[in-house]
Amino acid sequence: MATASVAFKSREDHRKQLELEEARKAGLAPAEVDEDGKEINPHIPQYMSSAPWYLNAERPSLKHQRKWKSDPNYTKSWYDRGAKIYQADKYRKGACENCGAMTHNAKSCMERPPKLGAKWTGKSIAADEKIEQFELDYDGKRDRWNGYDAASYVHVVERYEARDEARKKYLKEQQLKKLEEKNNNNQNKEGDVLSDDDDEDLEDALKVDEAKVDESNQMDFAKVEKRVRTTGGGSTGTVRNLRIREDTAKYLLNLDVNSAYYDPKTRSMREDPLPDMDPNEKFYAGDNQNRLSGQALEFKNLNIHAWESFEKGHDVHMQAAPSQAQLLYKNYKINKEQLKSKTRETIMEKYGNAASDEALPRELLLGQTEREVEYDRAGRIVKGQEMSLPKSKYEEDAHINNHTSIWGSWWKDHQWGYKCCKQTIRSSYCTGAAGIEAAEAAGDLMRANIARKEATEDAYKPTKEKRLVTWGTDVPEDLVLDQSKVTEALRKEDERRREEKDERKRKYNVKYTSDEVTPEEMEAYKMKKIYHDDPMKEFLH
Repeated sequence: MATASVAFKSREDHRKQLELEEARKAGLAPAEVDEDGKEINPHIPQYMSSAPWYLNAERPSLKHQRKWKSDPNYTKSWYDRGAKIYQADKYRKGACENCGAMTHNAKSCMERPPKLGAKWTGKSIAADEKIEQFELDYDGKRDRWNGYDAASYVHVVERYEARDEARKKYLKEQQLKKLEEKNNNNQNKEGDVLSDDDDEDLEDALKVDEAKVDESNQMDFAKVEKRVRTTGGGSTGTVRNLRIREDTAKYLLNLDVNSAYYDPKTRSMREDPLPDMDPNEKFYAGDNQNRLSGQALEFKNLNIHAWESFEKGHDVHMQAAPSQAQLLYKNYKINKEQLKSKTRETIMEKYGNAASDEALPRELLLGQTEREVEYDRAGRIVKGQEMSLPKSKYEEDAHINNHTSIWGSWWKDHQWGYKCCKQTIRSSYCTGAAGIEAAEAAGDLMRANIARKEATEDAYKPTKEKRLVTWGTDVPEDLVLDQSKVTEALRKEDERRREEKDERKRKYNVKYTSDEVTPEEMEAYKMKKIYHDDPMKEFLH
């Protein structure tokens, strides 16, 4: 949808149009204006700036992008702040019980509640406020500066102007004082006054100081670039341009997929996109470089110190009293440095400083040694050729409990002991040669016992255990029972007895068998039989 008045353009005209658009985007050419005389942002896309054909726009315009139909019911006025409509002398029925105004009740009253309200005292009656009702449009509801009085900012301007005047006056007094001191040092006679040359020097110095003041006032606008503005009124000024289009975006510094992460919403890249690049040739090293260096790091440490101090019970708050927190942090660093230096001095005083410029002793330079060597005139070693073992820092040859050797000087049967008495119990008392003889005798006795045991085991032949019958008189005495059959017979006897005790399992018919009773079954029966004259029968289960 192009503009209706678009005519055919030659190649040269089209090239000139493109160059003009590029110059406008770079800020080198004046921006295009619409029918109302307002500038059109050159970075707006053409499909937004070009009006539809049915509007018959004769020139570029953004009117079709605005809400050009206004609602007559909406207004842009604002509340009359602090306006009063009536001041009463006494309390009126239905008024606020706190202040006496008729425009609100006691619940929504903003006055400080006295001990007794205006309803009971009839004094300090507040005036009735002016109540207004507006029907604001979409922009009016969201206008931050709606109802703002620009005249209220005059006192701020006056305060800064007074500060500048006082500063200029102070600089002038200081300069006069310096010139007077210079004149007093150079004069030879009393009562001399400033000469004309001194007055000229004073005026030049004051001009230089005023230029410095003006330069300091313009430091905030040092990076502002100028751009030509040819609006309807012909006014010129300075505006802050957007980012220079020739600058390389952060996400284009390293196209590797695994490089630093770029957040498109906040346009931030915390890590370094080019970590292997020379730091001297690097222009951008990530956003963390600014967060972890300079005043940002100092401010972070200040906040951490304030939090830790508050947790330990100190009344310090970074937002409520920043000056106090900064002063406490400064004192903390001073005390910390003093304590650290004191500790360092104490350690150096006790152990010395190996990094000092003082020359070390010869015995320390050549190593720790106690060997004495003698040389002849030709330089040959006469005495002291044998090597001496260096001493250990641990105590050596410390004998305890009457021992003449140390623990670990004797080894036998995977056990350490003392060589003097051949004992394997540490911290035991030394028994000397008697202990050695007793240890040998104990060893001989142990070996003899082991040999005797082995001989006895060889001579012993295990015999099979025989179980004889314990019941009856007419049974042969040499009758041997099979132990496995006896065990099985005992199990069957237990089952039979359980069936007899349980009425539910008792059978109606008696089954007789012609099988003979074996000796094992008879043995089991006799073993399970209960004798009524047995005093321990009550303990059977």
